[in-house]
Amino acid sequence: MRAIMVMFDSLNRRFLPPYGADRIHAPNFRRLAERTAMFDTCYGGSMPCMPARRELHTGRYNFLHRSWGPLEPFDDSAPEMLKLAGVYTHLVTDHQHYWGDGGATYHPRFNTFEFFRGQEGDEWKGHVADPVVPETVPYSSNAELRRQDWINRRYMAEEADHPQTLTFDAGLHFLRTNHAEDRWFLQIETFDPHEPFFSYEDYRKLYPDDYDGPHFDWPDYKKVTETPAQIEHLRNQYAALLSMCDRSLGRVLDLMDELAMWDDTMLIVCTDHGLLLGEHDWLGKNAPPFYDETIHIPLFVWDPRSGVAGERRRSLVQTIDIAPTLLEFFGVDRTPDMQGVPLREAIAADAPVRRAGLFGLFGLFGGHVSVTDGRHVYMRACAEPGNRPLAEYTLMPTLMRGRFPVETLREATMAAPFSFTKGVPTVRVPGHAYTDPYAFGSLLYDLDGDPDQRNPLIDDELELRMAELLLDLLRASDAPPEQYERLGLAGDGPPRLLVREQWAQVEAAALPSPRREDFPDARLSVDTPVGELIAEPAAEAVLRAHLGALMDSPLLPEALPLSLLEIANLAYGLIARDTLRAIAADLARL
Repeated sequence: MRAIMVMFDSLNRRFLPPYGADRIHAPNFRRLAERTAMFDTCYGGSMPCMPARRELHTGRYNFLHRSWGPLEPFDDSAPEMLKLAGVYTHLVTDHQHYWGDGGATYHPRFNTFEFFRGQEGDEWKGHVADPVVPETVPYSSNAELRRQDWINRRYMAEEADHPQTLTFDAGLHFLRTNHAEDRWFLQIETFDPHEPFFSYEDYRKLYPDDYDGPHFDWPDYKKVTETPAQIEHLRNQYAALLSMCDRSLGRVLDLMDELAMWDDTMLIVCTDHGLLLGEHDWLGKNAPPFYDETIHIPLFVWDPRSGVAGERRRSLVQTIDIAPTLLEFFGVDRTPDMQGVPLREAIAADAPVRRAGLFGLFGLFGGHVSVTDGRHVYMRACAEPGNRPLAEYTLMPTLMRGRFPVETLREATMAAPFSFTKGVPTVRVPGHAYTDPYAFGSLLYDLDGDPDQRNPLIDDELELRMAELLLDLLRASDAPPEQYERLGLAGDGPPRLLVREQWAQVEAAALPSPRREDFPDARLSVDTPVGELIAEPAAEAVLRAHLGALMDSPLLPEALPLSLLEIANLAYGLIARDTLRAIAADLARL
């Protein structure tokens, strides 16, 4: 028995033809749906990239205890468990976060692994001189990564040079080399179609538009302030890159046909999460609640034991189920700490595997904690403004691109073991949120009647039922006490209902993004970089009067190049709309 997992990053199911996106050129995804069981109700769990991969290894939710980080010493890793059971495991990937501080313990769990450089500003080719960059749509974040990305693109002139292509080349090499061998697992993982949406003319011409504005293939994660033409062009760039991914997928399917591998080889095609491309007036992920475009994800599985092909499955499944599915396929028992379950019967007969699924994002983002029963989605915000308390629990104090700040570690304390840490205590450190989910309010949807989540509900009876499902999953996950307190779920008795209570925030969050023209035109304004404002004592006094403790937050150094308006659109809820107006008026008077 052999298994292949093809994993894409930021693959939005609404752009895939098998899920209804007829305008997208992706014939190999159509072909894939004809060869597999296709899941209609698959949800991610922990957002974003590396938290999702921790779930893929451990089969349990990550986000309740930890933000972006490595595998912990007490974590179970399905690839390592397979390796120890005599199943050869191999990873090929261009996902650059594996070689960053926050991902450095994942790939050594495999027998062997191969990396390909150059994605999303990967610190790859060294050029001291700045690259030549075309006029681009204004952006607020990732300036250094964007600079490096333009350097890297110089080394990807041909599709054959692209890291996605090289990743699939390596995966196909492994298949040709080892197709006659038994008991192996291959993970082919590409960072695409994650932004930047860089592809080639053959794919871009599939989605013609008359756009003649600044270059735009890398959106900020923020409220939409771009023009409709810019958003349409961005969606076309994403679609072009997805069509490139489709070609790579087709190469795997072709080789499985050529080598007659379908009789004894499992195939899983999956992603970590989706992406907002203008829907709900947002771009990217992280800040807003996890709408369906972000968290309701595609999943295709071929299991040669049942031979189910060309059929749809409605059972509610999650990414935490993939590790147990692979273990069961190779006859390896999952550990008691795994919350996911094998999908063998769900694939064979659509047998249900859970009543509800949990999803969310924590740590430096501290977002909504959400639950779905497959039809309804309940996104619970923090009960009070400020999104406190926040703490994370770790023995591996690294983040996406660095180590925990010394100032944070000075506040660390030892915490008692959790049920899944195998008797090992952890270090408790304060968490800091970029956004305040209170500003969005708590949201409740019925996807049967409102699949695009345009009309949130006020329904106390339904909210109570969903809040009880949420509580059950928090308890089953041994959630830390801060989560219960932050969400207003501490104490005995029925859960506190928040949707009706927070309806004013729900309505306010639906308003258009604040824009420069909404504020006075003055020398110092909410459009002036924060670093320039605090350089003038009078302007700094204005900020301190309105923003209080936020001015002393560890997030302030990252905010210095940004304007308050950019921060308000990037980190929604940190600066209220009324506060922004008051600051603008006071600055204009200086």
